[in-house]
Amino acid sequence: MITFRKIVRALSLRAVCVLLGGGVFASGVAAQVTPKRARPPSVEATVRLEAEQQRKEGDLFFADGNVEILYQNYRLRADHVQYNAKTYAAAARGHVQMDVDTQHLAADSAEFNVKTGEGRFEHVRGEVKAEHRSNAYILVSPNPLTFEAQEVRRIDGRTNTIERAWLTVCEPDKPNWKFFTSHATVHVERSVAMVNANFRLFRIPLIYLPYATAPAGTKLRQSGFLLPEFSDTSLKGLVLGDAYYWAPKDWTDLSVGAEYLSRRGWQQNGEFRAKPWENASITAKYFGVIDRGLPGSTGTPVKQGGHSAQLVFDALLNGGWRAVATLNQLTSLTFQLAFAPTFGEAVNSEVRSSGFLANNFHGFSANFAAGSYKNFVNAQPEVDVVLRNAPEARFSSVDQSPWSRVPVYLGVDAFAGAVHRSDENLVAGVVVPGIDTPNAVERSEIAPRIVVPLHWGPWLGVTTSYTVRTTSYGAQEIAGTVVSNSLRRTTGELSIDLRPPSLDRVWESGTGKWKHTIDPEITYNYVRGVNQFDHFIRFDEDETLTDTNEFMYSITQRLFHRAGEGQAEELVSWRVAQKYYFDPTFNGALVPGTRNVFQALDSITPFAFADEPRHFSPIDSDLRVTPGGFYDAQVRLDYDTVRRRLTTAGTLLKIRPYQNFNFTVAHFSIDNSTLLQPLANQIRTLVGYGDLNRRGWNASFGISYDIKQQTLQSQLMQVSYNGSCCGIAFEYRRLALGQVRTENQFRVALIIANIGTFGNLRRQEKLF
Repeated sequence: MITFRKIVRALSLRAVCVLLGGGVFASGVAAQVTPKRARPPSVEATVRLEAEQQRKEGDLFFADGNVEILYQNYRLRADHVQYNAKTYAAAARGHVQMDVDTQHLAADSAEFNVKTGEGRFEHVRGEVKAEHRSNAYILVSPNPLTFEAQEVRRIDGRTNTIERAWLTVCEPDKPNWKFFTSHATVHVERSVAMVNANFRLFRIPLIYLPYATAPAGTKLRQSGFLLPEFSDTSLKGLVLGDAYYWAPKDWTDLSVGAEYLSRRGWQQNGEFRAKPWENASITAKYFGVIDRGLPGSTGTPVKQGGHSAQLVFDALLNGGWRAVATLNQLTSLTFQLAFAPTFGEAVNSEVRSSGFLANNFHGFSANFAAGSYKNFVNAQPEVDVVLRNAPEARFSSVDQSPWSRVPVYLGVDAFAGAVHRSDENLVAGVVVPGIDTPNAVERSEIAPRIVVPLHWGPWLGVTTSYTVRTTSYGAQEIAGTVVSNSLRRTTGELSIDLRPPSLDRVWESGTGKWKHTIDPEITYNYVRGVNQFDHFIRFDEDETLTDTNEFMYSITQRLFHRAGEGQAEELVSWRVAQKYYFDPTFNGALVPGTRNVFQALDSITPFAFADEPRHFSPIDSDLRVTPGGFYDAQVRLDYDTVRRRLTTAGTLLKIRPYQNFNFTVAHFSIDNSTLLQPLANQIRTLVGYGDLNRRGWNASFGISYDIKQQTLQSQLMQVSYNGSCCGIAFEYRRLALGQVRTENQFRVALIIANIGTFGNLRRQEKLF
C-alpha cells in the first residue's frame, strides 16, 4: 500500500516518504483515499526519503530536487536519487553529499547502500574529523583529515578505500602540504595507509614512500615505520636513519631504529615502554655505536664505539610492598664523550644501578636491596672506581614512645649484606691497580637509639638522642692491602639539638600579610669508639664515620607572604651555618697533606675543605628566593675562614615570567687547594621561548663556557616555526670535549602535524 502526501509551498513541490522494511507508509491529502496502515516491524529502523518530486515504480523510488535520505546515523543528499526500498540501495548523482558520524563525503555521483554502509563514490572530496589528544612529542592539528580522490569505496561503516588521491590535515582551501597516493585505505578513528605516497610541500615533491601509514583518530600512536632522520655533523658525517614503532596494545610500545654514520659506522637505538597494570611501569632504552674509528696519529683507526642501556621498573604490589629497579650500563666514558647527543649526557661520568623491595608498616620499614656504583675517573687511559652492595637487607623504625605520658622515644636501624670495591689510580699517566676486595665482603650493623625531646614553653626546645652503633666487616685494609680478617666497630653517638626562641615580625600592606622569622639552631655532636679508622675499606658513607667532638650553629631567616585568605608562601630563606671542632684531628683520623672526607666534614658542606687540622669549618651560606614560582634563585657560598676567601660559589637562576618563556643561568666555581679538588669556574645559560611542537615561533639558545680554561664547551641554537598543520625547525649544536670530541652538528626538521618529524632534532635541553 502506497500513498503520497503532496505539500505545495510557494513555487516548489516537496514530497516526503517514510520507508520501513521495504514498504512505504504516509498519510494522504483530503482528496485522496488513505488506505489502512500496516504495523511496522519493531526490529527494523526507518528509512526516510524527502524530495521536491518523487515517483514510485515497484520497489524503486525516483526522487529529484534536494533529495535527502535519512537512516540511523546516515544522511545522503543529492540532486537526483534512485532508491530501491527492498535492497536499501541508492544511486545518486549531482551534488552528492554523505554524512555519517565524523565522516563527510562530497561527490559527483554515488552508489550507496544505506543499510550496510557500503558504496562507491566518484570525484570525491571528503573529510574525517577526530579530536586529538595533546601530545608533547607531536605537533597536533585540530583540522580534520581532508582528501580528494577520483574514487572512494566504502567497504563498511569504518573502512574506506581511496584511489588516485591526495590527503592533508591543513586548511582545505590552502593546504601547505599534501600526501599524494595512488591507493589508500582509511580506517576511521584508527589510521590511513597509503601506497606509492609522495609528500609535497607547497607542491614541491620532497619524500617518496612506497608504503606509509598515518594516524587518523583520537590516538596518535600507530604502529609502523617512522619518518626518516637525517643530519650532518663534522665528526659523524652524513647521518641517515629510520626506526620502526610498534604499539600492539594501549599499554605498551616499542621503537627500534638504526642510523648510518658516513664517517663512523652504524648507530642503534631502541626504547621499550609498558604499563601492564595501573601501579606498574617498565621503561628500557638502548643506544650503541659500531664504530669504524677515526685515523690516529699512526694511521691506525681509533675506535670509540660502545653502548649504554637503561632499565627502570616501578610497581606497587599486594600487601603494601613496593618494587623499584633502576639499572644502568655504560661500556666506557670515551664512548659517552664521543657519541652522547647532548653536553649534559656526555660529561656525566657516573653509572648507578639500584633495586629494592620495601614495605612500611606501623612505623617500621623492611627493605631488601642491591646497588652498584661506577665512576669513570679518567677517559683516556680509562680509570674507574666500582662499588657494589648486593644483596642487602635493612630494617628500621621511626622513633616511637612505649609510654603515653613519658617523652622517651626508641628507634633502631639495622642492616646486613655483602659489599665489594674495586678501584684504580692514575700515577704519572700509568694506570695502577688500587683496592680490589673479594666479590662479597660481609658487612652488618645494628644501631638502637633513644630520643628525649624536652620543651620549656615556646622559648626553648632541647632534643637529646643517644645511639649505640655496632658494625662488623669481613675484611679490612692494612697498609694498602686487603686482608680477609674481620673488623668490628662499636660507637657511642650523642647528639643534642638546641632550639632557642625564634624571633618574628608580622605586618600588613596593600598586597596582604608579611612575616619575617629568625630561627637560631645549635647542635652538639659527640662520637667515640671509631678505632683504627685507616683499616676501614671505603664502601660508602658508612665508612666515613669518625670520632668527633663538635657543635654546629646556624641562623635561618625566612620571609613569608599571604595574599587575602590564601595559603602563606615562603618567598625568601637564608641559612648561614658553621661548625667548630674541639678535636681538629678527629682522634687521629685526619691525614695532613691529603684530601679528607668524613661525615663530620661533609655534613656542613658537600665540598672537601680539610687537608690539615682545623677547628673551624667554612661558613656555609644558602640563599633561596622563590617569589610565587615565576622566579627561582639559589646562591650558595662557602667562605673559608682559614684561607680567608670564598672557596666555593654556586648560583642557579630560573626565570619563567610567562608561560612560553624561560631563562636559566648557572654559575659554579671552586677556588680551593688543588689537593682537595680541581679548580673550576664554569657558567651555563639557556634561554627558550615556546617548544618544538608549539604553534608559532619557538627558539632556544644556550652555551656552556669554562671561564678558567677560556673554552666554549657547548653551544646550542634551535629555531622553529609551526603553523596549524606543519612546521620547520633548524638547529646548530657544537660540543668541545677535549681530545675525544670536537663536533659541529647541523640539523633541520620538517614537522608534520599529527604524524611526526622528518629529520633529527633533539628535545630542548635543560641545564639540570
